[in-house]
Amino acid sequence: MIHHTTPDQAGSYPQSIDSLVPHEGDMCLLDELLEVGQEHLRARVTPKRDDLFATSAGIPGWVGLEWMAQAIAAWSGHHNTDQGRRPSIGFLLGTRRYRCDLASFPLGVPVEVTIQLDYRADNGLGAFQAELHTAQGQVASALLNVFQPESEDALNAMLKEQP
Repeated sequence: MIHHTTPDQAGSYPQSIDSLVPHEGDMCLLDELLEVGQEHLRARVTPKRDDLFATSAGIPGWVGLEWMAQAIAAWSGHHNTDQGRRPSIGFLLGTRRYRCDLASFPLGVPVEVTIQLDYRADNGLGAFQAELHTAQGQVASALLNVFQPESEDALNAMLKEQP
């Protein structure tokens, strides 16, 4: 059963994207949470001239992969806050078949980011299907493999283990 978080009466979600993603300032790239459920999330980003990765041609197509990863982080952050925990750091381990039909995302053209949980193991490993859509339809897709340590202590132990 999918549990949907619904917008408040003003039409927005009670949590902003930047409160769900453990990125600061300009590194939080998504603009708006559209929908979140037990196994999915939809968000929107509208590329702007002052975006961190903006060029004269727009936002490079490879940045779409980071939008997908941040949507996964927002999904995880939402579920953490629902359980009374803070959003925590996760890692993008890799991606398979990132396909982007655009060399650059045009400035001012909204892009919808959709992620769907494929699986999540007890050890923190997970995989998500992700897609990017514009008004013209799907423009990018990928399967992302992620890892989220079970606790801050596990993260700290992992970060201390350097050869």
